[in-house]
Amino acid sequence: MSKVRYYYDPKTLAYKKIEKSRKDQMRNLLTFLASSALFAVLFLFALFSFFDSPKEKQLIRELEQMTIQYELLNDRLGQMEVVLDEIQIRDDNIYRVIFEADPIPTAIRKAGYGGVNRYVHLEKLRHSNLIVNTSKKMDQLAKQLVIQSKSFDEIVNLVKSKEEMLASIPAIQPVANKNLRRMASGFGYRVDPIYKTTKFHAGMDFSAPIGTPVYATGDGKVSLTERKRRGYGNSVRIDHGYGYETLYAHLSEIAVRRGQKVSRGDIIGYVGNTGKSVGPHLHYEVRKDGKPVNPINFYFNDLTPEEYGILVDMSTAPTQSLD
Repeated sequence: MSKVRYYYDPKTLAYKKIEKSRKDQMRNLLTFLASSALFAVLFLFALFSFFDSPKEKQLIRELEQMTIQYELLNDRLGQMEVVLDEIQIRDDNIYRVIFEADPIPTAIRKAGYGGVNRYVHLEKLRHSNLIVNTSKKMDQLAKQLVIQSKSFDEIVNLVKSKEEMLASIPAIQPVANKNLRRMASGFGYRVDPIYKTTKFHAGMDFSAPIGTPVYATGDGKVSLTERKRRGYGNSVRIDHGYGYETLYAHLSEIAVRRGQKVSRGDIIGYVGNTGKSVGPHLHYEVRKDGKPVNPINFYFNDLTPEEYGILVDMSTAPTQSLD
């Protein structure tokens, strides 16, 4: 029951009842409702600011669990990267070395994804650093696994062709040289016999009588035969595949033709004194991927360890070349 209010009227010297107009009643009602609404808003704000609802508590727990799972996933990805790094090291330094395959460049193995940012849609999420880093690790690992898988496929193919490869790689001396006395000059910087200046000698010289047989040092195909009065004179080149090529120069006669297939030990010509040569000898070169390499490393089928040691000593002596 509402409380009745009175006021004192000095004119009539009596108390009169306070009568509220409808306008005042509406104003009071609206004031009450507005105050109540404001109080409710402030109460709810304080409630949700300092106290979590059951649903929020559940979501927070799920977020914490998800964060823990992401961290565990990051750790496992790190362990997998370590294992993959070890596999890559073995691949480059053991498997690919055994089968004469070039190592895969680190820039290819470790290359990321260029161009457009693939993770921009994740950067606005809570804990975005953790999520983006995990996504990057997974993508990087997936790419490295693809590259490693292709490398193993290549190794498998090399294993299947190992017998052919071993037969193709130069592995004997180009002239019969059991007493080792015919090796005249080795690989490296030597004195030019004509100009008497030091220049790089890209092969080995074997002195021998004119007409001494010259043998193919590995299976392959004759890629070039030349007959010239200068330079290498009469010469033969053999492409052995797998990046290997051999050159036989200053021949007196050529016994093969271009395009002919030859096997290790086949006679491809005879020692001579043609071209830029100061005495009967064979100039012999081995090239890998177009670059000359020391032929001393390719006589393992021909010599005993003792004979090989003697030949190494002779090839490293500072002698004058014959061409």
